[in-house]
Amino acid sequence: MSSPQVKSVIRVLAIAVAASTTAAAAAEQRLEQVLVSAKRISEDASRLPLAWSVVDQSDLDLIGPTHPNEIMQQVPGSWISRGNGQESLTALRSPVLTGAGGCASFFMAADGISLRAPGFCNVNQLFDANIVQAGRIEVIKGPAGATYGSNAMHGVINILSAAPKPGAGQQLAIESGPDAYYRGKYRLDHVEGRHGVSLRMNATTDGGYQEESGFDQQKLTLRHDYDGDVWAFRSVVDAANLNQETAGFIQGFEAYKDSALRRSNPNPEAYRDVWSLRMYSKASRELASGQRLSITPYLRRNRMEFLQHFLPWKAVETNGHESLGLRTALHGESDRLSWVAGTDLEYTDGWLKENQENDFSPNQPRGTHYDYEVKASVGAVYSQLRHALNERWTLDGGVRLEYTHYDYENLAEDGPACAPTASACRFFRVADRSDSFTDWSVNAGASVELRPDHYAYLRLANGFRAPDTSELYRLQSGQSVADLDSEVIDNIELGLRGDTGTGLRYDLSVYHMNKDEVIFQDADRRNVSGAKTEHYGLEISLDYRSQGPWYSRLDVTAARHRYGNNALPLGVNEAIDGNDIDTAPRLFGSARLGWEFASRHGTAPVAELEWVYMDEYYLEPENRFKYEGHSLLNLRISSPLTPRLAASVRITNLLDEDYAERADVGFGQYRYFVGRPRSAFVELRYSWGEG
Repeated sequence: MSSPQVKSVIRVLAIAVAASTTAAAAAEQRLEQVLVSAKRISEDASRLPLAWSVVDQSDLDLIGPTHPNEIMQQVPGSWISRGNGQESLTALRSPVLTGAGGCASFFMAADGISLRAPGFCNVNQLFDANIVQAGRIEVIKGPAGATYGSNAMHGVINILSAAPKPGAGQQLAIESGPDAYYRGKYRLDHVEGRHGVSLRMNATTDGGYQEESGFDQQKLTLRHDYDGDVWAFRSVVDAANLNQETAGFIQGFEAYKDSALRRSNPNPEAYRDVWSLRMYSKASRELASGQRLSITPYLRRNRMEFLQHFLPWKAVETNGHESLGLRTALHGESDRLSWVAGTDLEYTDGWLKENQENDFSPNQPRGTHYDYEVKASVGAVYSQLRHALNERWTLDGGVRLEYTHYDYENLAEDGPACAPTASACRFFRVADRSDSFTDWSVNAGASVELRPDHYAYLRLANGFRAPDTSELYRLQSGQSVADLDSEVIDNIELGLRGDTGTGLRYDLSVYHMNKDEVIFQDADRRNVSGAKTEHYGLEISLDYRSQGPWYSRLDVTAARHRYGNNALPLGVNEAIDGNDIDTAPRLFGSARLGWEFASRHGTAPVAELEWVYMDEYYLEPENRFKYEGHSLLNLRISSPLTPRLAASVRITNLLDEDYAERADVGFGQYRYFVGRPRSAFVELRYSWGEG
């Protein structure tokens, strides 16, 4: 982190602390923020020794996101890097992680259930979540508690379904934007007696900014709640479908500034089709001992097909999996002790095929490259407890033990996919085998109430992930066995959060993480373990609500992500120990200034101006090439027009800046996913029914 950046961060931190201490005496109400994701139950999160952020439904409605990137830029520590269409890559207390197992460092879930099965993740798995109509989004930063296992290393993104809202009735929304963008949204809430139903569905069509691009997408979430005399049930069906014509990288130094190249599509043949379904039913009841039991069976199905336009030989990959799972948990609470203990069981049948239509070279021939099936079993036991030593001090800790077993079957011919005369065949089909991994994690933390509504905490935690199936069985260049270990990460963090009682809320966290046994592809194209990385940073969130109509919010991340040894990845010939990891900006964040007008028809119109900042970042491990960064302004206005009709206008990239959503270097070329120019979106919403 550069000296000017450090000084800027220190100034912001000093202002926040000064404001909190001088106004603390005026605090009259206890700070209370509810979080579900930490232990899978609703609890007061103000005392949790844990870094977390929440995006609630009102924020989602105002943002009206066309992509998850627009939401997560309001979460310190998080950057969802936008690809073309609905594609994305994730950074959460990390660089943007790519490659076969990059997605496996994050636990992405809907109502606590992983969007994809452990071992079968995809970097674009947010395709599968109905984010725009979620009840709220909760983010845990750093290794999560014992309730989460493999993949919860850098953090958890949990999309919570909207609970049935009494009196809300129905709402239909129609939205239009540039490049033939249209979206329709429908929602229904009905509560009668002990039953409640919530339906959320939307459909989007986008003609695409670049040539021969665009997508059609549909998502649905149906939830039914029943509160019986003994048992309470929550049942959810979540489905998503995406058909996308994909635009590839535009190439050449700062090509995103070239008006002739911006709308071009070097890969007009590229596409991606995705389909997913998840179903679960959570049954819970109070026991005679005052404990609460919950049992949650679930089903998951995923399918994906896409052209690998980012590789010169452009093979087609199809993959999918089906899972059955069961989660059980027992919650207990006494005067000073609360705890949860449970088990997680899951069985998955997954498969992958890769086929190339035309010959590219003897080392990348046409035909079947891979065709395999993996049956995966995962079992875990865990316990997390919280003990209030007194009115000020609280201790929190937990442990998890998890076992993963893969049964792999090769459905193609064993060995290389090339003719015997090939000099260095790119594709190698592993013979049938089984692999098992046993991992455990532990966390411990303490929080103290410094004064009413002001808390400090210290936390130590580790996390892990078993190797992804594609890292184990999708090998190259003659590697017949990938002898991989589970990745592990150790984290220590210090946090401060509070409410001054004068309109200012603040949340600050400082962390340091070491990651070991990182899986990478070496110079011989072998998948190996043994790399190390180091991650440290500062996250700041300030939220000020004045006594008048205006408000402001600042979310800042200052971080450094570095290589921790000289385990050289493919294409790297120099020592990289201490270098920045590629696609890891040292400073980024957003600030918002809003104004709530006098209430009309029971709702206050609001106007919000947002500034989004992205620092420069390196594009490859040797730190020779950079992207210069960018600053953007967005404007959002929402207002009721009549008691039933409301409208919103959103203008993104207000100053029409030329920028890249993502930049990197590949095959010796600068490559960019181009950012869209100034765009205006208009939405009309009509509500009727109950209430």
